[in-house]
Amino acid sequence: MATQDPGPTTIKSLTADTWDLFAALVERHNGIFGGCWCVKFHAERDDHVSGYDGNRAFKKCLVEEGIAHAALVVREGEDGEEAIAWAEYGSPAELPDIHHGKQYLAEQDLEPDYRITCIFVDKRFRQQGLVTVALEGALALIAQAGGGIVEGYPHIPGERRLSSSFLYNGTKAVYERAGFDFIRPKGLKNTVMRRSVAPSR
Repeated sequence: MATQDPGPTTIKSLTADTWDLFAALVERHNGIFGGCWCVKFHAERDDHVSGYDGNRAFKKCLVEEGIAHAALVVREGEDGEEAIAWAEYGSPAELPDIHHGKQYLAEQDLEPDYRITCIFVDKRFRQQGLVTVALEGALALIAQAGGGIVEGYPHIPGERRLSSSFLYNGTKAVYERAGFDFIRPKGLKNTVMRRSVAPSR
């Protein structure tokens, strides 16, 4: 099915000021992957109540505390600005709960400064290159914060078409085009990829 051309986009950091843009995108998709609200990879806390509403409140709390980061891809919609994609990133302390964590730790050769753990695109605008836009936006924000070693954990699709819930972090090819090097496999059709990002200030 053909999707819409999003037109010009800009990158905005997920903050308390842009929370409503992020929340509207999540709510348009019923909470993302069964009400996740992109909290899966964060460190668990006692104040996190499970479920759609609890995940929403927990994510908002983390954003307000400055310990949840994402690059939001924003366009001018009919009713004003709207976020249409994001790439979640953060330090390993902020995002410790990655998939295949036991294997990852057993084979770990260094600890990165940042991880990119989830990329999501509004279903209206898929197949328009926004995974790359979101990824590049996250790298630009990391550069603004001082740069460092960045890891991503994209997938290697097989012959069978995979759902967006499986491809929650993009594909190996997307990361290769963004300058990441393949480091090693992780789990089934999952990878560890890495690049260095220079500071931009």
